[in-house]
Amino acid sequence: MQGIVAGGVAVVTGASSGLGRRFAHILADQGAAVALLARRTDRLQAEADAINARGGKAVALALDVSDAHAIGPVLDQVQAALGPISIMINNAGVGGEGRSLDITPEDFDAAFAVNVRGLFFGAREAARRMIENGRAQAGEARIINIASIASQKVLPGLTTYCGTKAAAAHMTKGMALEWARHGIAVNAICPGYIETEINSEWFASEGGKKQIQGLPRRRLGQEGDLDAALLMLAGPGARGMTGSLITVDDGQSL
Repeated sequence: MQGIVAGGVAVVTGASSGLGRRFAHILADQGAAVALLARRTDRLQAEADAINARGGKAVALALDVSDAHAIGPVLDQVQAALGPISIMINNAGVGGEGRSLDITPEDFDAAFAVNVRGLFFGAREAARRMIENGRAQAGEARIINIASIASQKVLPGLTTYCGTKAAAAHMTKGMALEWARHGIAVNAICPGYIETEINSEWFASEGGKKQIQGLPRRRLGQEGDLDAALLMLAGPGARGMTGSLITVDDGQSL
């Protein structure tokens, strides 16, 4: 299959729904073999089957990214099934909702375990394999972290979430600097409010509708809005980019 990322092997965490699902399908449509990773394996397998049915190549594997020790072995399974990893999309994330006076230590730790630890060790384990498998030396290694405009802008009632995404953005720059000599491009996408199945009920409520009216264009972003940024960073377009944070938010951070 020909496409922007033809010949690549991509890993997408949090791929059972929402943005992760979209990323997996777009990468597959553009020629990459794709490993879909998430905790919900029933939904994952259905998505992998859909990709394979239309001529792509995909596998579904269970992974809870908060278990840092599980990430490396799962990536080894990916390489055994699909070949040397060249693209890592660290998309898995949780909300961390709750005002600072109210959030529990358990919810705080859970948000950082997925959004920060999971992202860091996902990137680290992928980078190790990209160096070992030759993708880095060939200039084909791409790590894309999914951050948020919450890394740049304070969102009311989401202090913990904002903290995790600020960490993700800054770690992206640190990884980019450390791994530049290996030939690995590390960048991040910072989406604004995107309509997904997870938040659709809230945005259909009166409170959600009021929030939408407060946005510059009075509308939510759509999952497809990130396609161009994803493919640019995953493909040859990222040759001269590392340590970049690409904001795709329809002006919501203004």
